[in-house]
Formats: sequence, C-alpha cells, structure tokens
Amino acid sequence: MTETVPKEQPAIAGLKPLVTTVFVPAAIFGIGQGAAAPIMAVTARDLGASVAVAGLIVALGGLGAVLGDLPAGRIVSRFGERRSIIGGSSLGATGVVICLLAQTPWMLGVGALLTGLANAVWGLARQSYLAETVPLGLRARAMSSFAAMWRLGFFLGPLIGAGVILLVGARGGFLVQLVGVVLAGALMARVPDPPRKAQAGIGDHGHVTLPDILRRHRAALSTLGTGSLLMGAARASREAVLPLWALHLGLDAAQVSVIFGIGAAVDLLCSYPAGHIMDRYGRRLVAVPSLTVIGVSYLMLPFSTGALGLTAVAVVMGIGNGLGNGVIMTLGADIAPPEERAEFLAAWRLTHDTGMFGGPLAIGLLAAVFPLGWAFAALGATSFAGAAMMFRFIPVYSPRVSPRSRVGKR
Repeated sequence: MTETVPKEQPAIAGLKPLVTTVFVPAAIFGIGQGAAAPIMAVTARDLGASVAVAGLIVALGGLGAVLGDLPAGRIVSRFGERRSIIGGSSLGATGVVICLLAQTPWMLGVGALLTGLANAVWGLARQSYLAETVPLGLRARAMSSFAAMWRLGFFLGPLIGAGVILLVGARGGFLVQLVGVVLAGALMARVPDPPRKAQAGIGDHGHVTLPDILRRHRAALSTLGTGSLLMGAARASREAVLPLWALHLGLDAAQVSVIFGIGAAVDLLCSYPAGHIMDRYGRRLVAVPSLTVIGVSYLMLPFSTGALGLTAVAVVMGIGNGLGNGVIMTLGADIAPPEERAEFLAAWRLTHDTGMFGGPLAIGLLAAVFPLGWAFAALGATSFAGAAMMFRFIPVYSPRVSPRSRVGKR
C-alpha cells in the first residue's frame, strides 16, 4: 500500500525557486565544510596536540551539532527561519575565525564546537523552511536534492581547499570554510519566513521545551526515532571503516582518495532518484533498502583483499548511502506537528545526530578491543536492525489524516 502524508498548503509551487535560495547555498556550505574537514586534525597536530587529542577536537564538531539540536528548535520557532539562518551563520563564522587564528589546541577545540553548534541551528532552519514551503508531492525530492547538493559541495571542498592551501598555507581550508559559511548564509537570508508561519502565528505558541516534545511524541521518537538513530550510526561509520580497512590492506593515501571519490560519485547519482521514488511510492521503499544495502556492504568489507575489492565495497556503500539521502529529513517533515514543527524537528534531528556522533566513536572503541571483522559485523547488524525498525514504524497513514491512524500503523 502506498503511504500517504498530511495535507498542507505550500508557499511555493515547485522546486525552481529553491535553486538559488536553498540548493546552491547548500552546495556552497558543503564546499566550506569539505575544505575544512581534512585540515582540522592536521592543524591540531601542528599546535602540539597528541593523536588522541586531535581526534577529540575533530569529534567536538559532531558533539556541537548534538548539543545544538537541543535549543535549535526553540530558536527557530521563536525567531523564524531567516533570523536563525543569520544567527547561525554569524556563530559559525565566529567559530571558523577562532579555528583560523587558534594558537593552542583548546582554542581550536572551541572553534570546532562553535561551528558544530551553528551547523545544528543552520540545518534545522533549512529543514523547517523546506517542510513549510515545499508541496508534499515534491517534498522527498526537495530534501534529497538538498542533501545531494550539500554532498556535492563536500566532495568538491577538499579539491578547492587544496588549491588555497598551496597558496596561503595549511589553514587555507578554514578560509574556504569562512567564505562558504558567510556566502551561503547571505544567499539564504534573502528569503523571508514562510507566509504560513507569519499568518498562523505558529511561532507565538506557548513555550515548548524538549521534555514537552519527548513526552508528547514519545511513541514516534522511541520507535521511528530509534530507526533514525541506527541509520545515523550506520551511515556515519562508513567514513571510519573504509580508511581503517584500507590501512589494513596496505593501500596508500592516493588510492584511498580515489576509492572514496568513486563511492561519493555513486552516492550523488542515487540521490535524486531516491527522492523521486519516495514521492511516488513512499518513504519505506527507500529507507529499508538503503540500510539493507549498507549492512550488506559492511559484511562484504572483510572479504575485500585489495584496491579493486575495496572499490566494489565503496560502490555498494555509495548506493546504500545515496538511497538514504534526504530520507531522515523527509520523515521528520512528514510526522512533525505543524503547531510545533521546529521544536519537534530539533528532537528528531537529535536522534539522527546522536547516531552520527556515536557510531564512529563506538567503532573506534570496538576496533581497539576486537578484530576489525567483529566491528564490521556489528555495523552490519546495526544496519539491519535499523532497516527492520524503518519497515515496522514508517507510517503508512499520516497520524493526522484520521483519528485511527498512528505512526507505525499498517
């Protein structure tokens, strides 16, 4: 049975108005993130940090996103998407400047944490804007396209950053990130808040706290939210396991980069078709295969014995991850109550971001105690568990279409 979703009036008639206000800014923002990602640990080491401390500084960006999810919903609900974008961009730019000027590892860590916090506010404001303005028949394609553009930027970022680094030194990647944050924020800040928010006064409802959201929506957050958390862990961990296994196989950095690039290209190619399938046939038909394919790729990984085998695994991972681009944002928009959309989306993003932060951390701990093959098996099991949760709890009927409909009802 094809899934149905709630009916709301969009503020735009199609996706073209979003090209310069959402999709291009997402790509620019991704370029900045991609340019800075490879040099964070390198900068930490140059400042005298140990390998462990450098890893912790890198993780602070993810921790900042998790912590930022907590107040982000209230910020967007209170101030609107436009002002939240401006504030998030300002905070992010401050964090990047601190990274650029840092003279000690702890200063670099503060900058990384601030950029993570800003990313949470920025990301929620963009998701809330799409949820408010895009027609439901195009929602998944909009979310998938948004995710794909960010990934395209993240893919191009290291290449652009490398050129700037050759010109100005190792911190050139932070310069690219600073330009990306400011430019992306300026482009999206041109758009006024959705008319629906201003007309309905959604931002004026009573103060809603995170405990309120967790209590009111505990069924969705404890079931479908668990699937979201597992999906976040499965998807984020692939960026840790591929380099670990490549090192185990004795591959050099150039080979690993090429393999990553091939996987990323496949990932991008799958993004828009996934959105089209979700809009036409429902979210389950994409979410479940995405996690299943990722799980299979983890089980394949120990059997790859060289560059060619690892490339095949990276392609399978790219297919699985590409299919999942936008699915979490789409599901969140589907089940979010309009009267407290931003607050709910903040709690929803928290489930996924916790998985994104915790997955690679857990893999590092497992790899320190057990052989890598056991860590891969655990990831495969996590992926399959997430697929099962998505299959069981993705709503067939909207919780607001009829009184008898509930999340997970089939």
